[in-house]
Amino acid sequence: MDISDFSLDLFSLDGRVAVVTGGNSGLGQAFTVALAKAGADVFVPSVADDDGVTRRLVEAEGRRYEFLEIDLTDAAAPEAVIDACLDRVGRIDVLVNSAGICTLAPVADFGRPQWDPMVAVNLTAPFALGHAVSRHFTAQGSGKIINIASLFAFLGGQWSPAYAATKHGIVGFTKAYCDELAGHGVQVNAIAPGYFATAITEQTRSDPATNQRVLDHIPAGRWGDVADLMGATVFLASRASDYVNGHTLTVDGGYLVR
Repeated sequence: MDISDFSLDLFSLDGRVAVVTGGNSGLGQAFTVALAKAGADVFVPSVADDDGVTRRLVEAEGRRYEFLEIDLTDAAAPEAVIDACLDRVGRIDVLVNSAGICTLAPVADFGRPQWDPMVAVNLTAPFALGHAVSRHFTAQGSGKIINIASLFAFLGGQWSPAYAATKHGIVGFTKAYCDELAGHGVQVNAIAPGYFATAITEQTRSDPATNQRVLDHIPAGRWGDVADLMGATVFLASRASDYVNGHTLTVDGGYLVR
């Protein structure tokens, strides 16, 4: 592409279909709405519906919303998700592996009962879905896989060794799949969100001391808003990022530099 051919249309997702796991809550909902605003229809597999809230947000953009209630840790789930999306919507262009859980406990109390579910949801499910969709993407010669990592892909992560381990694993998985799929026209990247003002962080933000401790570490001087993730999502899902591959994009207000 010559520089004179560059157009903001490269950021458009018109005619594209995105699968967003856990895309009807928390950060996942922001990913879903961002893709819809850019023109994509969305297919959301999740353990529970949200009383139609995300559907209304997507349909307000004139886009199609499909929901599938499913346990992503079930061995049959990956193929079921891909088949259901193709059957209902007709195509897949983007996979956002957003679903995740986090359990906190000191090392002495953090055993296999805490470790196993987090590995299953945060790492094995994204791998299995990526594996399932990669065959479809390589056949069509295009596709975008966006894995959701965390700052704890770079840090130790007190109170949750499984969270840190799975997010480190997500970054490694992203690089490994990039290395094999880039030649097939498939881009595999990750987003590592920083500290965001969501329901999960409400307890931290409500305590003045812990809230200030976090803010002191963020050069931007504020917690992230979920809308801060939307531009990065659209970029990595669009043709504008066709030569971006194997990258983990931190959206953290500068947290990692301090």
